[in-house]
Amino acid sequence: MAQDEEKSIDQLNEEADIAADYLEGLLDIADYDGDIEMGVRNNRATVQIVADDDTDIKHLIGKNGEVVDALQQLTRLAVQQKTGERSHLIVDVDGFLKRKRQYLRDIALDAIDDVKETGEPVDLKPMNSFERKIVHDVVREEGLKSRSHGEEPRRYVTIYLKANNEDEDSEQE
Repeated sequence: MAQDEEKSIDQLNEEADIAADYLEGLLDIADYDGDIEMGVRNNRATVQIVADDDTDIKHLIGKNGEVVDALQQLTRLAVQQKTGERSHLIVDVDGFLKRKRQYLRDIALDAIDDVKETGEPVDLKPMNSFERKIVHDVVREEGLKSRSHGEEPRRYVTIYLKANNEDEDSEQE
């Protein structure tokens, strides 16, 4: 399948099913109680591990989400092994990614306010590709520009105003 082609809802549901089975197996091995919720969002299969008692499940998030990132990579590999195709599924634990998105959105909006106030570009701290994409999306929604710089793992986003000739709808005169 070409990278630009979107997967069908059936293919995405199949990915979610495979991922859920894989994660249920891992939960059993770790002896963690958790339910698996599956879905499709933005043309990606999503799988979330949720639990009533969040004591154990917090270990599946890890410091700064390192464990949930690793779970996502392993789960993507398990799906790829079964389907023969690369997967971009999202694995979340106990709403961690939702909280992370909101945190990153807040950081981006604060930086956007600084850029609008001073007219000067603002560099954010280094982020992974997931985090940078969220920031780029917020910046675009707010009508500014952003660009990633640097090398992994120190890659970061710079936010700046659009040049007047780039934004015909600019309110500046």
